[in-house]
Amino acid sequence: MNRLQPDPSRDAFLVVDVQNDFCTGGALAVPDGELVVPVINRLMPCFRSVVLTQDWHPRHHSSFASGHADQEPYQQVDTSYGPQTLWPDHCVQGTRGAEFHPLLFTTAARLTIRKGTDPAIDSYSGFFENDRQSPTGLGAALKELGVARVFLAGLATDFCVYYSAMDARRLGFDVLLVEDACRAIDLDGSLETALVCMQEAGVRSCGSSQIV
Repeated sequence: MNRLQPDPSRDAFLVVDVQNDFCTGGALAVPDGELVVPVINRLMPCFRSVVLTQDWHPRHHSSFASGHADQEPYQQVDTSYGPQTLWPDHCVQGTRGAEFHPLLFTTAARLTIRKGTDPAIDSYSGFFENDRQSPTGLGAALKELGVARVFLAGLATDFCVYYSAMDARRLGFDVLLVEDACRAIDLDGSLETALVCMQEAGVRSCGSSQIV
């Protein structure tokens, strides 16, 4: 097994959306989502730069199915920025569902990026909103810190983790997906599609046991 030694001067640990609404009992629960928490907590001390992303939607966000007549969650609608999956209301600003999982070591984070704050556009990626153009500021912050390689974990593998990984590659970062520190929704085969696309984009996979 290849061992991976994070370099404090060039590596960051990006933890995506480990929030109550994405864990068991939440409004948009990822199966076994909370199981990533102890894995992520074990890895955090290996990195000097730990970054958290947080879905932070206003009420009545345009991606919520509740705001679309005759539409159900998980259906798609066309928007000005392309197809958009409609979701149950989740991670609404100021609610318990939007809070990080209570056992996540949030004090280890150097930076928290809130996304999905524009009521008119969703944001899966930690780097860009879903128009693929509007930045969250994460890319610039990582480059300011001298980061060249990003280790990715969190929820969900096939949506927010996937889009974050692809955008990190697009911005020139090396990317490693810590597979056992992620969980997926797997909506109509979305997990396999995401894994293939990430591999084709140059995202490498590893396990948490390889990181020392």
